[in-house]
Amino acid sequence: MSLDTIRLSQPARDQLVWLKRTTGIKNWNVLCRWALAMSLREPSTPLIKEIVTDSNVEMSWKTFAGSYGDIYLALLRQRCAADGEPLTDESLSRALTIHLHRGIGYLAGNEDIRTIRELVGSACE
Repeated sequence: MSLDTIRLSQPARDQLVWLKRTTGIKNWNVLCRWALAMSLREPSTPLIKEIVTDSNVEMSWKTFAGSYGDIYLALLRQRCAADGEPLTDESLSRALTIHLHRGIGYLAGNEDIRTIRELVGSACE
């Protein structure tokens, strides 16, 4: 497991397809960035520990993070440290996977998010 390639589960893929359709956001990585931020801002640790990444959606770290890769990596490191996890490649990758999936669930489950404007508004709550 590493941060080189990010893979998603089939349920997360289905939720992203729905989010792409309803918000008009065309790229997986943009929605995934929002999802990660939504999950990381939640102080609790995600309940899901093991996720089967069985969908055909995958992206490189560079595609996911873009020019903000150092910032996302620092956020993941900080979160692992706060949760008492070791700062290894494996724990960082696991944290990314579980937070990404929790965040996708948050976005897909929020009935108030139907447009980009509503997505941005949800970040201010």
